[in-house]
Amino acid sequence: MLNACAVLLKLFCFSLLRLLCALLRYGSLGLLTLVLLFAYLPVPYTGVMLERQLNAWLDGQAHYQARHQWRPLTQISPHLLQAVVAAEDQKFLQHSGFDLQAIEKALVYNSKGRKVRGASTISQQTAKNVFLWTGRSWLRKGLESGLTLLIEGGWGKPRILEVYLNSIEFGPGIYGAEAAAQRYFGIPAARLSRSQAALLAAVLPNPQRFLVQAPSPYVRKRQQWILKQMQQLAPVQRQLR
Repeated sequence: MLNACAVLLKLFCFSLLRLLCALLRYGSLGLLTLVLLFAYLPVPYTGVMLERQLNAWLDGQAHYQARHQWRPLTQISPHLLQAVVAAEDQKFLQHSGFDLQAIEKALVYNSKGRKVRGASTISQQTAKNVFLWTGRSWLRKGLESGLTLLIEGGWGKPRILEVYLNSIEFGPGIYGAEAAAQRYFGIPAARLSRSQAALLAAVLPNPQRFLVQAPSPYVRKRQQWILKQMQQLAPVQRQLR
C-alpha cells in the first residue's frame, strides 16, 4: 500500500513538473513573440492595464474604464520627452537598460531601513508596464530584468521611449500621453507645453496617489524641479535622431 502511494506521488510530481516546464516554455515563447511584434506594432493593451481592470472588478468598480490612445513619437510634444527623461531617468540615452550607479545608491539607502527607494530606468519601467504587473517580488524583478535586456537589444531607445509614453499610467484609468493630455488639459499630446509636461511627469512616481487635476504642494515642488532639470538636460528629441 505504501509502495503504491509512493509511486502515485512520484507520478503526480513528475506530471506537475512536466506541466510547469511546458507552461514556462510556452510562456517564454509567447513573451518573445510579443517583444518582436511590439517592436513594430502599436501596443493595444498592457499587463498593468489588465491588472488595474481586474482590481477594479474585484473592488466592485463597475464604472472603471481604461483610456488609451496610441500616438507615434512624432505626435507627442518634445517637452514631454524632455520631462519624463529629466524626471525618471536622466541617463536613459547612455545606459543599456540599467543605471548601476542608481541601483547602488538605492541599495545603500534601503539598507538603512528608510522608505524603499527604487532605481528603475525607463527601459525597466516599460518592460514592467507592458508585459508584467506592479508590486515588489523577486519573480517580477527577474522577469523584468530579462525583458529589459530584450527590448534594449530589439527595440532601441526611440521605440522604448515611444512605447513608454504610450503605456505609462498618468492617473486612475489614464494610460499614455494622448489620453492624459486630452483628459487633463483638453488638448492633443503634440500640443503639451513645458509646464504641462512637467506636471504630468511629476506624478509618475505614484499616479494612484499624486493627481494631475489636484496637484499637492509636493507635486508642484517636483514640477518646478523637473522644469529646471529639463533646461539643463541636452534635448532628448535631437539625440534620438
